[in-house]
Formats: sequence, C-alpha cells, structure tokens
Amino acid sequence: MADLSHSPRSRMPGALRVALDWLQSPWIIGLLILAAVALIDPDNFRSVVAFTARALASTSKYILFAVTLLAFLKATGAEAMVARAFVGREVRMIFFAALLGGLAPFCSCEVIPFIAGLLALGAPLSAVMAFWLSSPLIDPPTLLITAAALGWPFAIAKAVSAVSLGLFGGFVIKALRSGGLFAQPLRKAPVKSCCGCGPSKTDERPNWRFWQEEDRRATFRREFLTNGLFLLKWLAFAYVLESLLVHYVRPEWIAALVGGDGIVPIAIAAVVGMPAYLNSYVAPPLLAGLMTQGMSAGAALAFMIAGAVSSIPAMAAVWSLVKPRVFATYLALGVSGAILSGVVFQML
Repeated sequence: MADLSHSPRSRMPGALRVALDWLQSPWIIGLLILAAVALIDPDNFRSVVAFTARALASTSKYILFAVTLLAFLKATGAEAMVARAFVGREVRMIFFAALLGGLAPFCSCEVIPFIAGLLALGAPLSAVMAFWLSSPLIDPPTLLITAAALGWPFAIAKAVSAVSLGLFGGFVIKALRSGGLFAQPLRKAPVKSCCGCGPSKTDERPNWRFWQEEDRRATFRREFLTNGLFLLKWLAFAYVLESLLVHYVRPEWIAALVGGDGIVPIAIAAVVGMPAYLNSYVAPPLLAGLMTQGMSAGAALAFMIAGAVSSIPAMAAVWSLVKPRVFATYLALGVSGAILSGVVFQML
C-alpha cells in the first residue's frame, strides 16, 4: 500500500489544505462560473441564474422527500427491513427496478437523491443501476408528450428502450459483481447502523417512535443535514452546468453533426447527446425540429436516450456519489444502450 503520509497534499500547511478544499467546493466553482457569466455575458446573467434557481427549486421536493425518508429509516432502524427486501432476490429486483423506472417521473438529476438513499441502505448495485438507467427516460406524462410530438411508434420505442436499457445495465452489473467488481460502489462507505456503532441486523425490529429516544433523534438530525447538504451542493452545481448548456449550445449545431442515415450518425448522435441536456418535456418538440433538418429517427432516439442518461448535470451528480469505476460503467452502459436502441429502431 502506498504511503500517503508523504504525499504533496499531506505536506501542505493545514490552512492551505482547508483553503484548497474550499476552492474546490462545488459551491465555489458554481459561483465562479456564474461570476464569469456576469462578466462575459451580462445580458444573459439573470436568465442563467433564474434557470438554475427554477431547476433546483423543482428538484428540491425530491431532495426533501429522499433525505427525510433516509433519515427516518436510519433513525428507526427500518433500514434492516429494506435490506431484507433485497436478500436473495437480485434477479427479481432487477426486473422490478427496470419496470418501476419506467413509471417514476424523474429526470437524470432528480433520481440522484433516491439512488443515494438506496445505495446507502445497501441495495444491490445491479437493481439500483436498472432503476437509475430506466427512470430518466420515460414516464406516463412524457410518453404522451413524446407521442404527440414524434408519433406513437417513437414513443413506444422510447418506452421499450427505457426498460431494456435498465435490464441491460442491471444484468451487466450483476455479472461484473459476480466477478468481484463493485464491492463498495459509494465514494464514502455508508453507515449501516441506525446509531452508527455497527452493522444492521436484518432481524432487528424497528422503533417507529424514534423521537422518544435522544440517540435516535440525533441520528435523524445528523442524517437529514448530512445527506441534504451533500445532495443540495452537487445538484446546484449540476444545474449551473445545465443552464450553460441550455443558453449557449444551439440545436442547429447538433443537427449539423447528426444528419443522414446509417449507423455512424446514430453513434455520433449518442456521443453528442451525452453531454447535452434534454429533459423529457423539452426533448420531443426539439427533436421533432431536428428531424425536419435531416436527423434520422434512429439518431434522434439515440440522442434522446444518451442526453437523458448521461447529461453533464447528471454526470456531475453521479461523479459525486459513486467511485470512478462505477461512474465509467454508468456512462458506458448509457451510451452503448443509446446506440443499440437507435440501431434497432432504425432497422425496424
């Protein structure tokens, strides 16, 4: 094992290390980006800030629900019940998670609080990945919006692709885990005890009236604040990046790259769509316009899937949550699944 005690960072004075950590904070980086916009493009500054604030406000209810639920499970000891639900049922959970993802109305950033909670509670990464990949792609309202803008064949193809991508990702992760990979997917090992003093017992009975015990009340407060601040800072940073994309990346530039038929435009569309941001309500009418400019249906589907799963805002949030190997696998599954979906749809 490498000796970290003599690393350059460890030799820094304490105040310098604190200052460096402060400068690398998502809060500070986000504020510096906004300051740069104010200096370079003051006319758009208010619009960029307003977009970021609206997006964060829209997601805040999901953050609040997720961190409250996680803190409640931790404080009551009910996380043991969640753990029991995943014991010995991995294949069934992969199917369940992929189908559930098709009904959950989350975009790629809004799903992060729930993924964080599931992973922290010890849910198998395979089932979590199935939900993670399928959830941003489709839900009942966006199915109707997609059908209205692009037709029912496209909408059905997107719904089938969402569930298929979830299953694909879930079973790939299951196979990799059986080979010894991803034993600990989170960057920070989750605390598996309601009081933080040891592993959870699956036969432990939860105490639903946790407020009657001081140590459980303290656990609730600690978990709520820790998880809430963690998610809030990274999602705020993600939405700053999203706002830049929406304001400064023109759709015509994308159409010029992915026009024409064949497999190559589909692959290009997935790669170009990966850092883009197209939420489920904006994407259908925008892609309808791009298709009139020469984008093929297969390329449009690949672009939509890659943009939903692997957008820069989503990647920033995912990077903060899981280890680099899991992050790279998430991106590879999203982009390869987008390309496969586009190719199959183009062939049909």
